[in-house]
Amino acid sequence: MTAVTELLSDELLAEIRDRAAATDRDNAFFAEDFDALREIGYLRMLVPREFGGLGFTLEQAAQAQRRLATAAPATALGINMHHVIVGIGHTLHLRGDDRAQRIFLDAVAGEVFAFGISEAGNDSVLFDATTSAEPVAEGWRLHGTKIFTSLSPRWTRLLVHARVSGDDDAAPLVFGFLTREDHGSPAGGVTVREDWDALGMRASQSCTTVLDGALLRTEDVLTRTPATPNPDPVVWGIFGCFELLLAAVYTGIADRAIDVAVEITTTRRSLAKDAPYSDDPDIRRHIAGAGVLRDGVELQLRQLCADVDALGSDREPAHGPRWFILFSGVKHRATEAARAVVDLALRASGGAQYRRGSELERLYRDVLAGMYHPSDEESVHAATAKSLLGPVSS
Repeated sequence: MTAVTELLSDELLAEIRDRAAATDRDNAFFAEDFDALREIGYLRMLVPREFGGLGFTLEQAAQAQRRLATAAPATALGINMHHVIVGIGHTLHLRGDDRAQRIFLDAVAGEVFAFGISEAGNDSVLFDATTSAEPVAEGWRLHGTKIFTSLSPRWTRLLVHARVSGDDDAAPLVFGFLTREDHGSPAGGVTVREDWDALGMRASQSCTTVLDGALLRTEDVLTRTPATPNPDPVVWGIFGCFELLLAAVYTGIADRAIDVAVEITTTRRSLAKDAPYSDDPDIRRHIAGAGVLRDGVELQLRQLCADVDALGSDREPAHGPRWFILFSGVKHRATEAARAVVDLALRASGGAQYRRGSELERLYRDVLAGMYHPSDEESVHAATAKSLLGPVSS
């Protein structure tokens, strides 16, 4: 038994899976799942043991998130955002960067991190911001709107970024944490709109967050960066952990889709052939194709997570500027592969899965969200083309 299966037992996963359909149907937050995962220390997974955590590597955390996603994809996606922030601490710690300690201590103290980076119309994502930061004595007052803020009902620390108003400095972007006054109400200047009513991933409750003078204190700043792609360690950690842990969640969806399709096709029988559908060559081809897609992504995901875990050691790979392309490429291939896997599983499993409320129907809606997470298909191909061909000539 591995550390991952010890942490996420079959019994716990069964309980979480049993709740997934209801939270999806009711468009409700995964509150019971969250409390159960918190109880077993799941939110401290990436915190080193010396700080009071479980001491998982990023590779182990990705395996855990993949396993959780087989039970409830929206639960895994929502809690993923907390792990992304703690993952920043993990990568900083591997580099010997003391900024990791603040993240670890907050996580052990029970703080819940969320990801307040995405903005409507900002296709630069981490490398620019439409949210403005007005300098004040205590730090900055932020004005802007963040979208897809998963864990909206529970976060206590929100990682945000903003462009400092009127700042001609070489590092106009500021990254740091906003704090809720308590676990139930937002701090002044932060409004969480209860507007999440999406096609899939409904239990993640990824609501819109409006910043109207929210105070980002100087002591809560993690970094300042240029408004352009750059290798800042904090930005690097955000980018890498976000892409890899997302890839893990969607690979978990692929895992579950294959399992469900196998179960259905081995128990359904063909009236014409008086044999299980699993003997049908076309059904076998669909399921085999799904397995081939999933297995290819699995190997890429494990290797790149292991490469990150080797930071600061003599095993650290010399990926250099290719790190970002590798991260975004794995995320893109994982989400596209998962979409194709679910499609093949549906093709193999019969018309009953087209009914509202079937598990494959829910997985089909959930997996579509992978198209919208950064890095999207367009940015992946643009960045890869630039790395191979250079910039477009003027």
